[in-house]
Amino acid sequence: MAAYGLYTHIASNKFRSMLLLAGLFLLIYVLVYAGALVAEVMTDSSRTVDYYLTRASRDLVSAFPWATIAAAAWIVIAYFFHQKMIDAVTGGESVTRQQQPRLYNLLENLCISRGIPMPKLKVMDSPALNAFATGLNPRQYAITVTTGLLRALNDQEIEAVLGHELTHIKNGDVQLMVIAVIIAGVVGFFGELFFRLFTNLSWNSSGGGGGWSSSSSSSSRSSSDRDSKGSGGGAIIVIIIAVALIVLAWLLSQVVKLALSRSREFLADAGSVELTKNPDAMISALRKIENRGELSDATSAVMELCVDNPREGFADLFATHPSVKSRVDALVKYAGGHDPGPLALPDEPSDATGPQDQPSAPGGQPPPVTHGPWGDAPPAQPNNPPPLPGSGPAQGPFGPLGPLQGPWGRHR
Repeated sequence: MAAYGLYTHIASNKFRSMLLLAGLFLLIYVLVYAGALVAEVMTDSSRTVDYYLTRASRDLVSAFPWATIAAAAWIVIAYFFHQKMIDAVTGGESVTRQQQPRLYNLLENLCISRGIPMPKLKVMDSPALNAFATGLNPRQYAITVTTGLLRALNDQEIEAVLGHELTHIKNGDVQLMVIAVIIAGVVGFFGELFFRLFTNLSWNSSGGGGGWSSSSSSSSRSSSDRDSKGSGGGAIIVIIIAVALIVLAWLLSQVVKLALSRSREFLADAGSVELTKNPDAMISALRKIENRGELSDATSAVMELCVDNPREGFADLFATHPSVKSRVDALVKYAGGHDPGPLALPDEPSDATGPQDQPSAPGGQPPPVTHGPWGDAPPAQPNNPPPLPGSGPAQGPFGPLGPLQGPWGRHR
């Protein structure tokens, strides 16, 4: 676990947030330039590469103010409406104390004990076990938990998860993560838009017979001629450059995730233990959440906000969450917790011996049922008449049983 101070971590988050916002504008300009290349080819597919590059540069200069305004407008919209966007994707709904008294009271107690402003509470209907925090300022902070988490975890474990999310808010992690979601969203939107334009371009060209694809064959037949060399091949090269720029912008938007330091999860786990004074609750919560946190309707950007993100990138390059095992090991080492190992939920099939594998009683008969409506029934007695009252304690297979017992306890 990283050995730097909490205040350094908070300051680093603020600095990274500013860099990510600047990077958003840069990615927008790259996408605009790629779009200009595609537009020039669609306008005239018989020019040279130098012509297209020069024209696209002029188009970028002309579109620069509009691209800047569009990026700034997207940031403003995301600032005020990002929570509604996330709720639309995940289906999270705000809840009150009357609707979720258990969850509300657990969060309120944590906030009161540490003097933390209480964020909004949201619940999303999902069997997955996960939770995440959102918001860019104290008025917007919210914590969303799934119904699956509420069913599977006990009060102490839910309290530990809430403490984890409160620490993300306190440390400034949530602002950085939301900005990363905004960047991934805008780049993905424009990237898909340009790919659709490129698809239409290639289709029209192949269907019309006079586009850049047909002129490329003429250039291959007369490669010695300079004019015909650039007549069709230039359009193909420029299209390849545009596609490469769009892919590069998308890859850079994914690399943005690397700014989300994995140490933030270790610090949030430690902050939860500091709030609840219960490392074992945080460990058991992580073990129950392990490999059960996949939100089927959520995008990869939203999954970065969650307690655990079971999705992994290529060769674990883009994974923003450390493994549950490494987080548990850190809590065991630094907080003195105890690791129970992977946990199975009550409604999941286990490897334990089933009813069909239970040993049978002598004679091949099934064992007697030892559970009744008021708890465990007393062991079966021999077929002897019970002693009369006052004749002494009854004898069982293991010795005196004391006073006679009934379904509500011993009679005296």
